[in-house]
Amino acid sequence: MVVGGQAVLRYGEPRATKYIDITLGAGVEDVEKILMIAKRTGIKTLVRSPKSFAFRTGVLPLADRKTGIRVDFIFSNTLFEQRAIKRARSVRVGKQSVRFASPEDLIIQKIIAGRPRDLEDVASVLLKNRRLNKQYITRWLKQFEGVLDASLVHVYRKLIRETRTRNRS
Repeated sequence: MVVGGQAVLRYGEPRATKYIDITLGAGVEDVEKILMIAKRTGIKTLVRSPKSFAFRTGVLPLADRKTGIRVDFIFSNTLFEQRAIKRARSVRVGKQSVRFASPEDLIIQKIIAGRPRDLEDVASVLLKNRRLNKQYITRWLKQFEGVLDASLVHVYRKLIRETRTRNRS
C-alpha cells in the first residue's frame, strides 16, 4: 500500500517528493523474503545491515538500480496498519493497479508523524477531500494518544479549523 508523499499526491496538493513509501502486508520477520525478492527485481538495499536495520526501525530502505528511485518498505506490525491495508484503494497507474492508503488512514499516519511537512500534507488532504470519515480518524487518533502520550485529536481538530478558515478566504 502506497503511503507518504506519493499518497498525498493522490489526495492532496501536488508537491515534490523524492521517494516512495510502501507499507507491506508483512511483519519484519519476513525481511529475508523481501530482500530476496528485491535482489531478483533489481532493487538494492541502502543500509549496510538491512536485516538488523529493519528489525530496529520497521523500515527497509531500498533503491531501484536503474532509476535510483528510493523505495522505503514499511513492515506492518500493528492492527492499525493491517486495517489500513484492507481499506486501501486500488488506483490504475498505467497498466497496473496500485493500492493507496485511504485519505483517512493517510491523515492518521501523517498526524502521528507530526513533522511540519506532514501537518501541511494533512491540511492539503483535508482541503481536497470533503467526505472523510472523521469518526474513524478521531477514534484511531484517540487510541494512539494513549500509547504515544500526545494530543493527536487536538492537532487534527486544529487542522480542520485552519482548513475551514483557508477555504473561506
